[in-house]
Amino acid sequence: MDAAEKLPEPGGAPAPAPPHADSERGGTLTVDLDAVAANWRALVSRVVTADCAAVVKSDAYGLGLEQIAGKLAATGCKTFFVADIAEAKRLRASALEATVYVLDGLPPQGAAAIAELNARPVINSMTELAEWDAFVAANKWQGGAAVHVDTGMNRLGISAEEAAALAPRVQNVNHGITLLMSHLACAETPDHPLNFNQIRLFRELRTLYHGVPASLANSSGIFLGDSTHHDVVRPGAALYGINPTAGRHNPMRPAVELTARVLQVRAVEHGESVGYGATWTAKRASRIAVVALGYADGLLRAASGSDRARGGTAIIHGKVCPIAGRISMDLACIDITDLPEGVVRRGDRATFIGGKLAIDDLAAAAGTIGYELLTSLGRSCQRVYRGG
Repeated sequence: MDAAEKLPEPGGAPAPAPPHADSERGGTLTVDLDAVAANWRALVSRVVTADCAAVVKSDAYGLGLEQIAGKLAATGCKTFFVADIAEAKRLRASALEATVYVLDGLPPQGAAAIAELNARPVINSMTELAEWDAFVAANKWQGGAAVHVDTGMNRLGISAEEAAALAPRVQNVNHGITLLMSHLACAETPDHPLNFNQIRLFRELRTLYHGVPASLANSSGIFLGDSTHHDVVRPGAALYGINPTAGRHNPMRPAVELTARVLQVRAVEHGESVGYGATWTAKRASRIAVVALGYADGLLRAASGSDRARGGTAIIHGKVCPIAGRISMDLACIDITDLPEGVVRRGDRATFIGGKLAIDDLAAAAGTIGYELLTSLGRSCQRVYRGG
């Protein structure tokens, strides 16, 4: 007997089968693992001489660290960047032989945990370096570490002056530095002067670290040209279909689809409002599809539609329809008036990302970026994987 089947209750009808996972939650985030792998291969072809790593921090941007890392490792990716030790532990289950860098660096007394995972901390301060060196010396640890230099982001990293003072260390046989890295602050804006300044400064520092691999480019940085590629590039967002070339054609394949179930179709008379705050008013007799997706599911409230501003959109029965009124915790309303009456029914699906609607479209409607949107959606929606 199939596990999903139930024996009849004594003297009664068969018990109903449990609902399909797709109907247990209102929102479904479908992740195309083949597209993620194809995006990684496309980036590999752009950098040629550099190793193409993968940034899978924040649960692979909300899409599932184990699934994404496992697919990329099978595709040929050998180097991964995670946020913290907890993510490094998760990644090891999917990529046993990979080189793993921990971007948040070395937490106090965290050296042993990183070493146990055979991971490498990204050293972000001289204090972290001193603690790591003490652990390495006491335990004769042979694993390496990255040194992160702040070239203009003013976030994490040692200063350029500290990096220059540290450079003579690489003349030692067992210096322990396996990567010199920095992070571009404005790569999404190719003409920004800070890009030139950071590229120049990092190039100068790299000459002091002869023989140590270097890494500067993130997703958008890869598209700035060869001057950013060095030895290792670190794409993240581009792997997941976010456009790394803002304002231009997206060279990456879409990798996610977001859909939600229609709960009800209702008529709204001319002049009536929809949703909290009565911010959207029907300019004609209208029909509204109420769908099971809201800001608790990651559909950002800022994507709401109002009388003053057009918000996000969704595709229902092949037509792009606007969000009507404020997105609430578990619900959103879609104006389907331009669709033939009776076409949209309870149980149909509305698509918020997919087809004509890119991640960046929905993000722009919410006044944010695809990074924030993906990480918000990934926490709550039902995930479905294809191409695993």
